[in-house]
Amino acid sequence: MSIFLSLLLLQTAAAPTPLTPAARPAPVVSKWPARDAQYTIRDFRFRSGETLPTLRINYTMLGQPHRNARGEIDNAVMVLHGTGGTGRQFLSPQFADELYGPGQPLDITRYWIILPDGIGHGKSSKPSDGLHMRFPHYDYDDMVAAQYRLLHDGLGIRRMRLIMGTSMGCMHSLVWGETYPDYARALMPLACEPIEIAGLNRMWRKLAIDGIKADPAWANGEYRTPPVQGLRTAASLLFVAGAAPLYFQAQYPTRDAAEAFAGERVAASIANTDANDLVYQLDASRHYAPWPQMEAIVAPTTWVNSADDFINPRGLDYPQRSVARMRDARFILIPETAETRGHGTHTAARFWKQHLVELLRRSE
Repeated sequence: MSIFLSLLLLQTAAAPTPLTPAARPAPVVSKWPARDAQYTIRDFRFRSGETLPTLRINYTMLGQPHRNARGEIDNAVMVLHGTGGTGRQFLSPQFADELYGPGQPLDITRYWIILPDGIGHGKSSKPSDGLHMRFPHYDYDDMVAAQYRLLHDGLGIRRMRLIMGTSMGCMHSLVWGETYPDYARALMPLACEPIEIAGLNRMWRKLAIDGIKADPAWANGEYRTPPVQGLRTAASLLFVAGAAPLYFQAQYPTRDAAEAFAGERVAASIANTDANDLVYQLDASRHYAPWPQMEAIVAPTTWVNSADDFINPRGLDYPQRSVARMRDARFILIPETAETRGHGTHTAARFWKQHLVELLRRSE
């Protein structure tokens, strides 16, 4: 099912080198005039009943807020990343260069773009800050609640022009639609399912978590050196889950090339991943289950999945059945080709940006 993973095969146009979702992405070097800020929430209470005296939410911005005649911000767009990602991944050329320029769908002279790091990710509060496995056991509802606090309380936004998200962010956008039905004028979920994380999708996540915890070096989260074998197990599962069969066959048509690429990506993932952060990231989906309340999503919605997505297999018909229960929703399945990127198609905007244009028109 779904989503999540920022198995973000982040490829650039010049060099198709996907980053496995398990990896903490390297800083994106971007031509775009992005700026970072942080919002602090005091005494944040998690769904589990745990609390943090200080919850830090980091976010990246492009563009400027615009106020209408009533003084309300009316051009705010939030883009939500996948598991293991950060807001800055949306500065990569395959996303930003297709969307943010003059005359493009999210032209930053017209829109105020907000790219938060979810709880447990990037520069936001996370287990590796020091609490390790004593960090509150957050879930997607907690992550969305913190995003709402950032937008509503921190930035003073009373209504969003658009909320869109990839993988885990796709699921978050559905949670947004059910939890705050009138807060966004439009929703664009990319690469997810609307059902509980179960079946094969839960199995491989659980196997990745178990692989880390089974490594003696993990030491119940108090490791002094990284649990490399456990991370290798998790990173290998994440790599396969995020793969694009036709694309990888075309790019790596020999045994040696394929083996070298897979080994390189898994090694990079291990080098840039904190084991406790990854355990939390993978398990945060455990309570996700919007299926019973799809009718609550009333904002105009365009939902896009790709046919070569291992995590969200095309044979599952839940998105089609969901949009029939929603007020104003359309589902698009991008056909599999040697150019699509499997689960990572969600960040390759050229495949779906015309659907974004149509959604913005439909929700004016």
